Amino acid sequence: MSPFLAYEDKGVDTSATPLVLVHGHPFDRTMWAPQIETFSATRRVIAPDLRGYGASPVVPGLTPLSVFARDIEALLDDLKVDTFVLAGLSMGGQIAMECYARFPGRVRGLVLADTFPAAETAEGKRTRGAMADRLLREGMRGYADEVLEKMVAPYADAQVKAHVHRMMTSTPPEGAAAALRGRAERPDYRDLLTRVTVPALVVVGADDAYTPVSDAEAMHAALPDSTLRVIEGAAHMPNLERAGEFDEALGEFLARVDDDRHRVR
Repeated sequence: MSPFLAYEDKGVDTSATPLVLVHGHPFDRTMWAPQIETFSATRRVIAPDLRGYGASPVVPGLTPLSVFARDIEALLDDLKVDTFVLAGLSMGGQIAMECYARFPGRVRGLVLADTFPAAETAEGKRTRGAMADRLLREGMRGYADEVLEKMVAPYADAQVKAHVHRMMTSTPPEGAAAALRGRAERPDYRDLLTRVTVPALVVVGADDAYTPVSDAEAMHAALPDSTLRVIEGAAHMPNLERAGEFDEALGEFLARVDDDRHRVR
């Protein structure tokens, strides 16, 4: 049976730990293009389109984070990827936390970028529900125009802005709305972070207004074994805005995970 999710699977199996990349909302796997290119030279890199995004099937209604995590688990089973480093940005980071809650034994390292672990507030639930209604009513363009210079900094490269805007406007409104409704019901992952037994990397753009540096610092403090990297000159998507600096931080982390893995053997 073919995998449910569309995905990119680049690079070859080596002794290096595979890297799994989970995109945020309302994007698709192309948001990881710089990282796929960089790290597939030395390891297998897998980047799915979440259900409702990119080329994956759209399932209207409500998509909880647990369903996204189950989809990723099924894809990795299909691809015969047993253990891996799991990286997610924004909503993708929350999905990565849900994945760790579901199958911690498969995760060798956890990368949480521009995300936060707390459950949604009552006001946040109302806001996400209203936005879901709006996207279904109006489509994605108006929303994309409004938030572009919050997703990436106003001073970001024009090509990066165009890429981010294109991802947002290409996302099916039904998929985005289902994710918003599901994300509003997410659990609180703060206690989970205190029980993570693998190395973690926390990354955040210095000018991120959605998930500010203080959120990253709190996650770093909660995680038993973590490194915090603040990327200057970036907002909510430092992996695109400052790909070189982001890749440097991720590369150092992957080298550490690989070294730990070989020492265990």
